[in-house]
Amino acid sequence: MIAAAYAIPDILAFLTAAVMIVVGALGVLAVKNPVHAALSLILTLFGVAVAFVAQAADFLAVVQIIVYAGAIVVLFLFVIMFLGVDRFETVRVEPLVGQRALAGVGAVITVGGLIVLLASSHWVTGAVAVSTSGHPAAVGAGNVRAVGTAVFTTYLFAFEATAALLIIAVVGAVLLARRERRMDREEEA
Repeated sequence: MIAAAYAIPDILAFLTAAVMIVVGALGVLAVKNPVHAALSLILTLFGVAVAFVAQAADFLAVVQIIVYAGAIVVLFLFVIMFLGVDRFETVRVEPLVGQRALAGVGAVITVGGLIVLLASSHWVTGAVAVSTSGHPAAVGAGNVRAVGTAVFTTYLFAFEATAALLIIAVVGAVLLARRERRMDREEEA
């Protein structure tokens, strides 16, 4: 095993990114206001962008900020505002009976599956360094072309499925918001 020497700026960039990611993720989990949770998610996504910059993946950092922190979180905020954050919801009444138990079982299965996968791979999670000096992508040669080729050939189905899921989520949120408003008007009358 070869010991790697790290420069102080590399360590500071990693620590900055790690703190931003962890603080943002804890904020998403801890705050009760959905708008504040979305803002915490933006902090997490910016932390990931800083980590990409530290690995010399400038294109991925820009995409991270524009697509995720820009478009996706704005979509989340639009849906949150459309549904209304000023409504008080009671958590004592379960709309789907048994959903909490089913969610717990799903979480246990997911964590168990991850542990089994990591154990079967002898707890190896990847290469020591993502970008190496001998790799053409490390100096930026063909990064955009390689990502475009991968997205529109190898991962085209996953890319299109993600787009479809986002559209379905927005349509579902709009329908739920309209139905709840209609029910509120009927109760008032």
